[in-house]
Amino acid sequence: MDTNLLNNYVLKAIDAYPYELEETVENLNYALSYEANNAYALYLMGRLQAEQFGDYEKAKEYYAEALANKLDFHKVYSHYILVLIWNEDYKEAQKLIDFAFTVKGLNKGEVYMFQGQLFENLQAYKKAIKALKKAKIFGYNDGFICTVNSEISRIKNKMKPKKKKSKKKKKANKK
Repeated sequence: MDTNLLNNYVLKAIDAYPYELEETVENLNYALSYEANNAYALYLMGRLQAEQFGDYEKAKEYYAEALANKLDFHKVYSHYILVLIWNEDYKEAQKLIDFAFTVKGLNKGEVYMFQGQLFENLQAYKKAIKALKKAKIFGYNDGFICTVNSEISRIKNKMKPKKKKSKKKKKANKK
């Protein structure tokens, strides 16, 4: 198989996604027919399944296959973890997060952010905040740190107990 032709189809699919879905699918199908285990084509097919069709099970299959073919393919991890969280596969998500911390060169701040999101979904808010604070340590730009601070603030608001009306306010409301 001519690698230039394969790369051409993959690049056309990347360029078309997410605005020209028909073109994306067509080019991905061509790319995968030439090389069924092309990690980038599998990754993009996973994104298509998750983000456009909401088929998380199918997306998980594509992401798993992409990682099986190229473990150091950094782009897959964040999308795969999100799909696992969206699909409420929390144990699988935790296993992937744990593994992601061992991958050289992967954005650890982003992984800690997903760890926080996972804990938030499990309603372990204190653990979520702790993970997000670790994410801040690995943040190397203001945009990321601002996002993390916003997430911490949002989760803290969830933790605050609802204030009960005092007796004076209750009596005033009755009058």
